[in-house]
Amino acid sequence: MIWAILALLGVPLWLCAIGIASLALGKRKLRKRTGDIPVRVLRPGKKRWTRGHAIWVSDVFAWRGSPASWNEAVVQVTDASLHEPFDPETVKKLHRLGENAAVASLTLNGGSMIEVAAGADYRSALIGPFERQPEAARLQAVERRSQ
Repeated sequence: MIWAILALLGVPLWLCAIGIASLALGKRKLRKRTGDIPVRVLRPGKKRWTRGHAIWVSDVFAWRGSPASWNEAVVQVTDASLHEPFDPETVKKLHRLGENAAVASLTLNGGSMIEVAAGADYRSALIGPFERQPEAARLQAVERRSQ
C-alpha cells in the first residue's frame, strides 16, 4: 500500500530501497561492535520498556532504540546497582530476555534514574564500570561529583 502511494507521488522506488538498506546495515554495525549489550530501557515517566542496544564508555551509558534510530540517549552515570525484577508484571514484560533477566538501576548525573534490563549472559556487563568498585568507593565518587 505504501509503495503504491510513493509511486503515485513520483518517488522512485529504488530510492526507498536504498534508504531501507542503509538503515538495516547501520543497525547491523551497531549490533556487532565490541561491548554491545542488547537491553530494554525504562525511561523516567514512561511505562513501556524500549528495546535497543547499549554500550558503556567509561561512566557514560549510550543506547539506541530499535527498530528505529530516533530513540537514543547518551547519559553520564554516577551509580549503578543490580537487582532482580521486582514484580510479576515486570517479569512478564521482560520475558524475551530469558528467565534470569537482570535489572540495573542507573543513577544519572542530574539525580534521575533509569532502569536497564538485560539477559543473564549480560548481567556483569549491565552495570559496566561500577561492577569493579566496592560500595564504599562508589559512595565516595558520588559525593565528590555532587560537590
